[in-house]
Amino acid sequence: LILYKSPDTMDKPPTSAPSAVPRPGEGKRGTEGYIAYLLRQAAAAARLATERALADLGATPPQFMVLTMLEAYPGASGAEVARLAQLTPQTVNLIIRNLERAGAVAKTAHPGHGRVLQLRVTESGRALLAACKERAGSVNQRLSAGLSPAEEAMVRAWLVRVAVELQ
Repeated sequence: LILYKSPDTMDKPPTSAPSAVPRPGEGKRGTEGYIAYLLRQAAAAARLATERALADLGATPPQFMVLTMLEAYPGASGAEVARLAQLTPQTVNLIIRNLERAGAVAKTAHPGHGRVLQLRVTESGRALLAACKERAGSVNQRLSAGLSPAEEAMVRAWLVRVAVELQ
């Protein structure tokens, strides 16, 4: 710490001005903000809440996403999972390696393509996924709190439309 010395501030640390950065929901971080920024802000908040919800399970949101996609699309390849989970193939390879090491995922050779490995969720992976779904469900409940079923359906439809139209 550097102390500024002048006759009126002898050995006093400098005072900091109040922050001009608004909190979420204020200024450009509120309804005045760009929609793309607000989507990113909401996604970051949802990811953090999901990370916290999954933490004591030893799972991460990307691992949860990969397990979810493998349950929905058994036998998918790493490249297919990467596209489904919107992650890079390198990231998915690392996630799969960790899940395989933990016994949550198993690989088998594709019957028609020798170099392609199919992935499937194991019994212990299904147990982990069920626990993750329960925890993530609480985050989803927080996300939709205060919305009527019709409003939630409208938000879901809008989010899907945005994803489809901006691809």
